[in-house]
Amino acid sequence: MTRLRPADVACWVVKSARPPSAVVPGWRPGEERTFTRCLYRSYRLGLVAPGDPCLLWLSGRDRPGVHATGVVAGEVGEDERGPLVHVRLTLLAEPVPRADLLADPGFAGAEVLRVPAGSNPSYLTPAQHAALLAHLP
Repeated sequence: MTRLRPADVACWVVKSARPPSAVVPGWRPGEERTFTRCLYRSYRLGLVAPGDPCLLWLSGRDRPGVHATGVVAGEVGEDERGPLVHVRLTLLAEPVPRADLLADPGFAGAEVLRVPAGSNPSYLTPAQHAALLAHLP
């Protein structure tokens, strides 16, 4: 596997098996919230920077896909559970379904689709990020 370089990453993907309402209780569509996501310890953490585009991907069978978009809100840190990062994301009124993104040739090769059990953070290339943006309102 080739190591990522900064130019390879246009957007970080943090995943959750829990719906946004369980990740951030009371989170409503259109609201921006800042919260913490746990990360897997890897060289990728050195590439994550405040202000980088970021999205929340819901895994699983119930409405999988992109549920929120925003930015990395701080430096990668650590607590007793391991590496973590603060993200500032806005919950979408309607998620971008996984099926729609899988059908989009510009997005279909994204790591989050190819390796759905992969760990946080995943990433989108510039072309994949552009394809995602075309699906957003």
